[in-house]
Amino acid sequence: MILLGIDPGLDGAIAILNETGGLEAIHDMPTLLDGAKGRRAVNPALLASIVYATHADRAVCELIGPRPTDGTTGAFGFGRSRGIIEGVLAAAGIPVEMIAPPVWKRASGIAPGRENKDSARSVAITRWPSQAALFARKCDCDRAEAALIGLAGLMREGR
Repeated sequence: MILLGIDPGLDGAIAILNETGGLEAIHDMPTLLDGAKGRRAVNPALLASIVYATHADRAVCELIGPRPTDGTTGAFGFGRSRGIIEGVLAAAGIPVEMIAPPVWKRASGIAPGRENKDSARSVAITRWPSQAALFARKCDCDRAEAALIGLAGLMREGR
């Protein structure tokens, strides 16, 4: 069984986990400057090439929505990213479960109400020490979150 853990958004990532929670691979979210007015956007074709190559059985994606602090352009772009992810997964025949941030963070042992970016990296490095280099840089927090989202999905089904 192969599971995808997905942290959506322009700086997100796709983690590929096996049935025991082993981290097989991780990909940064594929983006290009082909969005409105040349803005960065998730590229559906590049995302599809990653998803189809995994032969995944299912996916777990962070449940996102607009935040009060988002401007209209940012909220629309975030929603577009979610739609692309859901569309690519549906076309690939991969069922997706949405998981709210507090749920996957609690399952990962990340304390609520704190800045969780470094916490996610720390937990990911502890969980997958042989692959610590994947989470070494501060900008790798989204990779860590994708992997932990996937792990939380496995934990929900008792693996």
